[in-house]
Amino acid sequence: MPLYETMLQEKPAIVLEIGTALTKLGFAGEPYPRSIIPSEVLDHQAKNAGLTAPNRRLFDYTNEVELYDWLVEFLKTIFFKYVLVSPKDRKVVIVESVLCPTIIKEKLARALFVHFDVSSVFFVPTHLVVLATLAVETALVVDIGYKEAIVVPVFCGVQALYAWEAQPLAAESVHNEIRRQLIESGVDEGLLTESTVEDIKIRTCFVTTADRAAKYRADGGASLQPCPDVDYPAKGEAIIKVTGRLRETAYEVMFPEDNDRLGLPYIVLNAILKCPRDMRVPLASNLVLIGGSTMVQGLTARLKSELLALLQTDLYKERLFVQAFKFHKAPAEPNFTAWLGGSIYGATDLVLTKSITREAYSKNQTIPDFTNYEETRGVPMRG
Repeated sequence: MPLYETMLQEKPAIVLEIGTALTKLGFAGEPYPRSIIPSEVLDHQAKNAGLTAPNRRLFDYTNEVELYDWLVEFLKTIFFKYVLVSPKDRKVVIVESVLCPTIIKEKLARALFVHFDVSSVFFVPTHLVVLATLAVETALVVDIGYKEAIVVPVFCGVQALYAWEAQPLAAESVHNEIRRQLIESGVDEGLLTESTVEDIKIRTCFVTTADRAAKYRADGGASLQPCPDVDYPAKGEAIIKVTGRLRETAYEVMFPEDNDRLGLPYIVLNAILKCPRDMRVPLASNLVLIGGSTMVQGLTARLKSELLALLQTDLYKERLFVQAFKFHKAPAEPNFTAWLGGSIYGATDLVLTKSITREAYSKNQTIPDFTNYEETRGVPMRG
C-alpha cells in the first residue's frame, strides 16, 4: 500500500508545545492550534486550604514525583477537556526546546507511554521545525518566550548547537520591571497579580526607538515629550495609572547597557560570530523571531537598529563582516509558529519512521537525545 494512503487512514497525531507559561495543542496537519492554555495544574493542597488561586505553574515542581504527577494531571486535562480524544494508541508530537531539561523530557515520555498508553511519541526541536513553516533550510532562529531568549543557528537543516546563546531576557523580566515601576509609583502590590501585569504589558507597553531609549538612560526622559499616560481599571473601582515612561521603558530590560554585553542584540551577534565565516551572511539574511514576547509593537525595528549600530563598534567591526540583517515573517503568529512547524512534521511520514514507539520504550526507557537520535535507533536496546 502506498505510504500516503496509509497516512490518510491513520488518525492525525496530537501536537503539543508545552511552554513555561502557555501550552499550544491541536492536531497534525492543521494550520493553527485548537487551544492555547496556561501551563498550570490545580494545587489540591491550596484548594483544600481554601485559597482563592490554587493553580501552580507546571514546571514549578520540587521533586521528580511531583513533576510526574503534575504532568499526568495536565495531560489528562489536554486529552479529555480540550482535544477530546482518547490518547490510547494515538501518535503524539512534542515540540520541545533544545534547552529543555532531560528530566522533563523523560517524565513526559513516561506519562504518555505508561499512563496514557499512546502508540508513539515524536520529539521535534523548536528551532528546527520553525523553518518548515517558511520552506527554508538556513536561518537564525530567535525564540523569546516567558523565561528566556534562546538563539540557535540552523544551517542547511542542521542546528549549530555549538553556537547557541541564551539569556533571561523575556516576558518574566518585563513583568518584573513593570511591577517594580508601578510599586515605586505607589500602586498597591496586591493589585499587581501576574494576569494583571501581563494585561498591562499587552495593552499599553511597546518597544521604543534606540534614540529615545538613550535619552531615557541619560536624563530620565526629561528632554523628551512623553507618550500619554493610561488609566488601567483593576478589581472594581481601583485605577492603576500607567505612565508614559513605563509604557516606553518596560522592554528596556531586554536591551541592557552594561559591561557584560549580554543584551538581546549581543547574543544574536555572538551566535553568528561563533559560526564559520561562510555561514554568517546567510544567517544574518534569514532571521526568524518566534515566541509570544516578539509580538510586541516595535521589537523587530528596534532589534534591527541595535544590530546595525553594534556592527560599527570595535567589538564587532573587525570580526563580523556582515552588512545587513533581514527578517522573515512566518505565515503564523509568532506565539504558535513553532507549533505549526510541529503540525507540519506530524503530517509527514517522519512521524512513522522517526517516532519512539511504545514497544521500543518498553525495552529501553532512556529517551535518546535528538542530536544522536539516528545513531541510537540502530544500536541494541540497553537495560
